[in-house]
Amino acid sequence: MPGHGSGTTRRGRGILSAAGLFISALALIVTAPGTASAAPQDTNPVKPGEASMGVGVRMHEGGDTTDGSRPETLAASVHGVDVSSHQGNVPWSTLWNSGVKWAYVKATEGTSYTNPYFTQQYNGSYNIGMIRGAYHFALPDNSSGAAQANYFADHGGGWSKDGKTLPGVLDIEYNPYGSTCYGKSQSAMVSWIRDFTSTYKARTGRDAVIYTTTDWWTQCTGNNGGFGSTNPLWIARYASSPGTLPNGWGFHTFWQYTSTGPTVGDHNLFNGSMDRLKALANG
Repeated sequence: MPGHGSGTTRRGRGILSAAGLFISALALIVTAPGTASAAPQDTNPVKPGEASMGVGVRMHEGGDTTDGSRPETLAASVHGVDVSSHQGNVPWSTLWNSGVKWAYVKATEGTSYTNPYFTQQYNGSYNIGMIRGAYHFALPDNSSGAAQANYFADHGGGWSKDGKTLPGVLDIEYNPYGSTCYGKSQSAMVSWIRDFTSTYKARTGRDAVIYTTTDWWTQCTGNNGGFGSTNPLWIARYASSPGTLPNGWGFHTFWQYTSTGPTVGDHNLFNGSMDRLKALANG
């Protein structure tokens, strides 16, 4: 009957409308501030070459909850930044005028990636007056430590005693592409790191700085204490203090304290005065 069919249709539309309202309301709840809307920066898959200092920290230890302002925990410190291809062409004059006096630039990753913005970032920071250096994002499941140290040294990670070039950095942290410890046992990871650092020392005459977090170092090296007497520590911790350091290090040399700082996200402090930073550059 036409009348009955029309009523059925209206009731069906009413049910669909109610369902639509419920789904819309649910979507509003899910995307409300402070819930799932904050997740993409920490959980989106990272494409090969996109890894940068702190990517694993944000993924595994939680997003940066600092406001990006400089902590007041160090009496003598020098402000610095680290950059990668994510920052593109960096406005170095803006950073310099804000008090940033040193920078580290991503040069390489694994044995097949080089930062396409490396020249602008590395030379630009130098030309504005900063003391600068390069870093390598380690992929221990990709190739040997020696192979990656050589690739790094050959593609921007070298060192010269010009007073403005810092020793290269081994960025060894949570794997943004897969298993946290890159499928390696703790002893195998220690051997890989030693292979990298010894090769870099042979190539450049400098001990590489090691960038890591206490949690990753404990989990993936067994909190090995064998590098503290040779390799400066760059600790990553987004908080008001560096916190407990990995075994073997009595103090940190650099501290990445936020990924949400002004102009570029990653801001850091050198644990000392400018003359000590220059001494590190001079070897």
